[in-house]
Amino acid sequence: MATRTNPLQFIQQVRAEVSKVVWPTRREVLMTSAMVFVMATLFAIFFFFVDFLIRTGLDLILSLGA
Repeated sequence: MATRTNPLQFIQQVRAEVSKVVWPTRREVLMTSAMVFVMATLFAIFFFFVDFLIRTGLDLILSLGA
């Protein structure tokens, strides 16, 4: 079983771990955000056309049966 840590030791351990974190630069954040928006837009366009093709195909198949 783990031993209990007093609050002061806990805070020291948290500070030690946070100091190990490598924070992204402003440029990295802006670049990755732009990449996310570009990819989301490309996927939206792709799925729009896939949906359009499926809908057109289904309309054609259903119109043949009616």
